[in-house]
Amino acid sequence: MIRKLCALGALLLLSACGGGGGGGGGSASSTPAAPLTNFATITVDNGPAALSVGPNGYTSDDAAFVSVTICAPGTSNCQTIDHVLVDTGSVGLRLLDSVVNSSVLSALPNETDSQSNPVGECYEYVDGYVMGSVRQADFQVGGESVSNMPLQIIGDTGAFSTVPSSCSSGGGPDLNTVQALGANGVIGIGVTTTDCGVFCTSSGGFAAAIYYDCPNSGCSTIIARNAATAAPFQQLPNPVAAMSVDNNGTILSLPSSPAVGEASMTGTLFFGIGTQTNNALGSATVLTTTGSSSPGGPGLVTAVYKNNTLANSFLDSGSNAYYFIDSTITACTATGFVGFYCPASPMTVSPTIVGQNNVQASGAFTLNNAQTIFASNFAVSPGIGANPAAISSFTPFPSSFDFGLTFFYGRNVYTALEGRTAGSATGPYFAF
Repeated sequence: MIRKLCALGALLLLSACGGGGGGGGGSASSTPAAPLTNFATITVDNGPAALSVGPNGYTSDDAAFVSVTICAPGTSNCQTIDHVLVDTGSVGLRLLDSVVNSSVLSALPNETDSQSNPVGECYEYVDGYVMGSVRQADFQVGGESVSNMPLQIIGDTGAFSTVPSSCSSGGGPDLNTVQALGANGVIGIGVTTTDCGVFCTSSGGFAAAIYYDCPNSGCSTIIARNAATAAPFQQLPNPVAAMSVDNNGTILSLPSSPAVGEASMTGTLFFGIGTQTNNALGSATVLTTTGSSSPGGPGLVTAVYKNNTLANSFLDSGSNAYYFIDSTITACTATGFVGFYCPASPMTVSPTIVGQNNVQASGAFTLNNAQTIFASNFAVSPGIGANPAAISSFTPFPSSFDFGLTFFYGRNVYTALEGRTAGSATGPYFAF
C-alpha cells in the first residue's frame, strides 16, 4: 500500500545485507553453471523526472523503485518504464497512462467481459485510489517474464475517464498523475496470488480491487472476475505468482544506511524463495500472515508495542516511514512537518512482531528527528516515524504498526505467497 506525507513543501512517498538467507553458491563443477537471472536491481532515489517538475514538484524519500518492460503481446513493440514502486503491501502491476507511449498503449489489448465490453478496475490504497483500464501485455522485470499478463493503466481515457462513485467513495484523492502517485507505476508483490481473489469471483464481493464493466457509456456495473495465476487471466495476478519457476515469493535485499541518511541506495529484488542458489530461506525467522480469506485482509501480523496488541500490522515497502501512534513521543511542530515525530535525540522504539504462527521477532529501530534528517534532502532517510492519527490526508488503519521501507534497510525481507511452499515453510509469510 502507498502512503504519502507533506514535509518541507514536498510530498513524500509512502517500500553486504543483513538478515537470514538470500545468498549462497553452488559447488564447484567442471561445467560452469548458467548465470542466474532471477533478480532485478532496485534503487532508492529522488524518484522519476516528472516528480520534480512545476510549482508542485518534489523529490521522493524512502521509496524503492524498479524498471519494468511491457510489450504488445507477441511483438517487439516494447517500452521500458523506470521508477515503478516496489510494494509488498499490494498486488498487481499498475502503470500511469501518461508514462506509457502511445505506440505501445494503443497496441495493448483491453481485457473484455462476456459481452465484449472492456474491463476497468478501481484499486484502493490507504491514501487514495487508482482507476483505469485492464490491458494485456508481455511483461519483464529483471530476468523474469510473463506473457499476456493483465495490468492496470491508471488514468486511462475514454470509457474509463469517469470514476464510478463506488470507487471514489472509498476516500482519498485520485492518484492518477506521477506527482499524485509518487512514481510511474506500482508493482505489487504482496502475499496473495491475485489482487482480489475469492472476493471477485461473484458479483458484490469486496476487496481493495473492484472490477467494472466499461461500455462506451462509461464504467458502471461491478462484475465478477475469476482468480487464476496462469493464462488466461481475469484478475490482475501478482506478477511473481505468474512467473514460470521463481513464483513462490520474493526477497527484497537492501544495505544498511548511515544514520544521517544518504543520497541514494542500490539493492536487489530476488524472485523465488529456495528455488535457486541465490534465494535460500536460510535461518530467517518466518512470521506467517493472514491470508486472502481473512476479514481484516491478507498480509497482517501482530505488533506488540508498549503493552498494546496491534493485530493489523504489516511490513510494507510501499510506505516511506514507520507509521504508529505514540502520544509520548515529541511531535514535530514546524510548518510542513505535522504528523512526523521529532524526538530531541535519537531514541529506541521496540515493537515486537508476532506472526500468525505465534513466532516472535524484534522490530526495534532507532527513531530519528524527522526535521533534522529531512534537512539533508537525501532520498534515504532512515528511522523516520509518523503518527497517522495526526495526518489529515488519510484515516489511520486501525490497530496497526506499519513497518515502512526504512525497516527493510540492512535486511533481507522475504515475502512468501499464499499457499506456495517457499523454503522450509508455506506462505503467506514474511521472514527476515
